[in-house]
Amino acid sequence: MNRSLKGKRLAATAIALLTATAAIAQDGTSGINAATTQVKSYFSAGTSLMYAIGAIVGLVGAVKVYNKWNHGEPDTGKVAAAWFGSCIFLVVVATVLKSFFGM
Repeated sequence: MNRSLKGKRLAATAIALLTATAAIAQDGTSGINAATTQVKSYFSAGTSLMYAIGAIVGLVGAVKVYNKWNHGEPDTGKVAAAWFGSCIFLVVVATVLKSFFGM
């Protein structure tokens, strides 16, 4: 076969391959939009989980403070404030994240 004919076939094959690859490739926007939709679908379940964790932490803290109070320990107020603060923090973080992301 002629050398120039081989070169033309090779060039035509390369152009066809590049065109097919460009047609298959996307700009990435659809992937980012799909990921955003998927994360948004998990968000309400995540905030509900944070509220549930806050409730459990509150119950555990209440029992711990009650035990300290019954035993007459002097740092009961400090422990109560710490447990109460952690519960408030979890609820506030869930609410702020919800409003920040527009959910």
